[in-house]
Amino acid sequence: MNQAKTFFLMVVLTIILVGLGSLIGGKNGAVLAFAVALAVNFVSYWFSDRIVLAMYGARPVTEAEAPQLYRIVTTLSQRASIPMPRIYIIENDSPNAFATGRNPEHGVVAVTTGILRILDLEELEGVLAHELSHVKHRDILISTVAAALAGAITMLANVARWSVFFGGRDDDEGGGNIVSVIIFSMVAAFAAMLIQLAISRSREYLADEAGARLTGNPLYLANALRRLETGVARVPMEDANPSTAHMFIVNPFSAKGVLALFSTHPPMEERIRRLEDMAHRR
Repeated sequence: MNQAKTFFLMVVLTIILVGLGSLIGGKNGAVLAFAVALAVNFVSYWFSDRIVLAMYGARPVTEAEAPQLYRIVTTLSQRASIPMPRIYIIENDSPNAFATGRNPEHGVVAVTTGILRILDLEELEGVLAHELSHVKHRDILISTVAAALAGAITMLANVARWSVFFGGRDDDEGGGNIVSVIIFSMVAAFAAMLIQLAISRSREYLADEAGARLTGNPLYLANALRRLETGVARVPMEDANPSTAHMFIVNPFSAKGVLALFSTHPPMEERIRRLEDMAHRR
């Protein structure tokens, strides 16, 4: 169900992008917007992993440098029937982790030094199982493409609003009138944000469930999430880029109150509740 929902939402994002292009420049604008969508997908597919690793100064580690980390990832990779991913460490006191890579053959798992300090081995196993589930199901690629499409829609929406005042197209040329352009561009940008959030949250729930099954004990991840929530609230990742927030296992900005409604992650209490329900059903 969640897989079908994700596919549908990705299609809707593409349609919104093309619709915005059409509103700005008629048929030519629609074609250009579709080309932008293809370009976004191409760049996300081939380069997203390198970009995000460089962004956080992640460094690869060898088995000799992190033997326990390697042992856990090796065991979980074998259980998941995926190739052994590359392992990176980020020098940051905020406890967090993410996975990247366009497919399981190019998978990467990155953890902060902060998470290695505060989690025990069982909790770390729960986190790594969650991240490997992302790798196995290509979740990071999907979320990255969704974020890039949403960003492109927001950019085009801004262009659309300005174009009606500075040489925008007339109705006879295939563009929209001032009112329709302003209204649709505002709605499109807001809808794109909501769709991106829905995709990201759906993938997090799926990875929680799959990761719990991979370890055989949902409480490993439940306990880890509880500890990570406290840790990030105490030491948020201040230098994190908002465009990559969806990649981390917990929101690096520790959103609360109204801001939590627009978080890329599901409510932590709901994630923990679902994992504890899984544990009780075993």
